[in-house]
Amino acid sequence: MIRVSSDIPDRIKVTFPYNPQIVSKIKTVGTRRWHKEEKYWSFSNSPKVLNELISALDGEKLDIDPSLGTLLLQGTGENRDSRKLSEGDSSPDKLVLDRVRGMIRLKHYSHRTEETYLHWIVKYLVFHNGRDPEMMGIPEIEAFLSHLAVDMKVAAGTQNVAFNALLFLYRGVLGKEIEGSINAIRAKKPTRLPTVMSKEETMRVIGAVPADYQLMLRLIYGSGLRLMECLRLRVKDIDFDTSQVLVRDAKGMKDRVTVLPDNLKPLLRGHLERVHLVHQSDLAEGHGRAYLPYALERKYPKARAEWGWQYVFPAKNLSEDPQTGTIRRHHVHENGLQRAVQVAARLAGVVKPINVHTFRHCFATHLLEAHYDIRTVQELLGHKDVSTTMIYTHVLNRPGIHVKSPLDG
Repeated sequence: MIRVSSDIPDRIKVTFPYNPQIVSKIKTVGTRRWHKEEKYWSFSNSPKVLNELISALDGEKLDIDPSLGTLLLQGTGENRDSRKLSEGDSSPDKLVLDRVRGMIRLKHYSHRTEETYLHWIVKYLVFHNGRDPEMMGIPEIEAFLSHLAVDMKVAAGTQNVAFNALLFLYRGVLGKEIEGSINAIRAKKPTRLPTVMSKEETMRVIGAVPADYQLMLRLIYGSGLRLMECLRLRVKDIDFDTSQVLVRDAKGMKDRVTVLPDNLKPLLRGHLERVHLVHQSDLAEGHGRAYLPYALERKYPKARAEWGWQYVFPAKNLSEDPQTGTIRRHHVHENGLQRAVQVAARLAGVVKPINVHTFRHCFATHLLEAHYDIRTVQELLGHKDVSTTMIYTHVLNRPGIHVKSPLDG
């Protein structure tokens, strides 16, 4: 299996078990670069290069990251999947994809959801050789989902995302209710406990993270935030007086309030002072207008330039909004923090599989170890059901009553 992803900024990353035939195919694509220490190939992140890469690897099993969905959909005829779907901009399949995109934006779904849903809908149409989705139904959906589980061996979560994309296509866009049960072969969902570090390990990893990312990671651990919840924080969401962080439009489009650690306040105040200077500089250059969700940009046209609406953790450079083409300063890209944590874990000598979300697990577990009520922890995490929070009781050092091993006498 060849993994094609966007795990590094402005590059397409390709990893696979060593195979001289695949290497020969890789070397036919321009802009390639071999990373000797990490043992992977990378290419320029563009529709043209991705098209060349997919064409060169034709016949091989590819696992393409959904985050590359935008490239896969840019310009019919620029890549293999799009060529299979249509021969012109007015083709029925192109119109279906445009309707999907329009409905997603009408419902105010995130840009990431848009990319993911379009990616799986394209895969579904290509799998059935570009047939009209209006003429397909349960048998075709079952065949596609079974293909993902049996041939592509995707995880249960990935199969569920693909299924949700197809449900959105039929129910939300085509207005066609899927009657009856879907009897596809389902990927088995393993029962796994979350990876949790001790407090000492947690602080070692945080200490090994570069200064640019350390404040973000401390806030994620100290407040129990998800990665994107942290990156999407606005200045107005930080309440220093009440020691609270307001998380807006979290998972399930729900708002919640969580704790702001007291020992982060001085660091956060200093950080925001520097961000404020950057914002003032952007305004002076004709920029400094943040993205506003829903219709707020039309309702309050001046709000996007206000200080309170700016991101707490803005990107270093201005960039183009993929939906509107507006040049603005977005928030920090999530891949940078993920990579920094993985490197820091190695430097700290932590052999557990660590990522940014691990620090949210640690937040919950360490609060339960400190004997906080599980309902309180549930509210801080934003879990809909307490059973989701209960999983952390299984990874405590002393779950339930203290059980002493018989080997310890």
